[in-house]
Amino acid sequence: MPGPETPELWISAFLEAQAAELGAATNTLLAYGRDLKDFAGWLSRHGAGFAQADQARIEAYLIDCDAQGLSRATRARRLSAIKQLYRFAFEEGWRDTNPAIQIKGPGRQKRLPKTLDVAEVDRLLQAARQTGRTQADRLRNTCLMELLYATGMRVTELVSLPVSAARGDPRMLLVLGKGGKERMVPLSPPARDALAAWLGARDAVEEASVAKGGQRSRFLFPSRGKSGHLTRHRFFLLVKELAVCGGVSPEKVTPHTLRHAFATHLLANGADLRSIQTLLGHADVATTEIYTHVLDERLSELVLQHHPLARDEADD
Repeated sequence: MPGPETPELWISAFLEAQAAELGAATNTLLAYGRDLKDFAGWLSRHGAGFAQADQARIEAYLIDCDAQGLSRATRARRLSAIKQLYRFAFEEGWRDTNPAIQIKGPGRQKRLPKTLDVAEVDRLLQAARQTGRTQADRLRNTCLMELLYATGMRVTELVSLPVSAARGDPRMLLVLGKGGKERMVPLSPPARDALAAWLGARDAVEEASVAKGGQRSRFLFPSRGKSGHLTRHRFFLLVKELAVCGGVSPEKVTPHTLRHAFATHLLANGADLRSIQTLLGHADVATTEIYTHVLDERLSELVLQHHPLARDEADD
């Protein structure tokens, strides 16, 4: 059976299957789409399409990506998208062969995630309590940061939380993660207090809006934007602002850094990897194991900075 007539139809059919059969997250689908459109454009400029591409053409595309200075991670991601597209095409009968099956990627550079120490997190939390034009803004900012550090949620999971999940002074939150997988995350007492305070302010603001003809929001952190909730980009900017206010280097602070701090601090205080894996929503414990290396590196730094023999050696 021949494949679709245009590259756009190939990509849309592939993305629809990823969403329907595998429950791929929206951000993952967007990344696949961007990468495959770039590959389709390159093929078109070289007189071919998805149906005509062979192993040599795919390898030539990857060489071109390298020549453009794209990182190993980006090249690995693009090859992954191409491999999955051709596996799908082969299974659908659009291709008699899979031209990408034997291609090995550049691999990924193993970089340890950036994290924060406890004092830096405390300064960020204190900055959240003091930053905002109104008291409601300050309560929202505090709730966002307390929840992020208490649960290790991904940014999308946090900003898109439904308000129904936060009703009734919960001890745990039900989080919808990657691939539509649900998990429970416990709340610390400070996070519960911040959540209760924000809910009171949020509901008061919403009641005033409804009285003027506005609509009720189903999100814990509502916004007037298209998504209906605080966006990832707005939260990213907010975290940078809090870093400046808290005297923490903005370069080392992102929403994901708080997720890393959550995991690293748990591990440092005796939590086991399997528990941290469950809380973070990692499908494979191997992903969680990176935090053992982060902890090892931080311990090494502490020894080098504070051990008297290490100082003596440095003085020599």
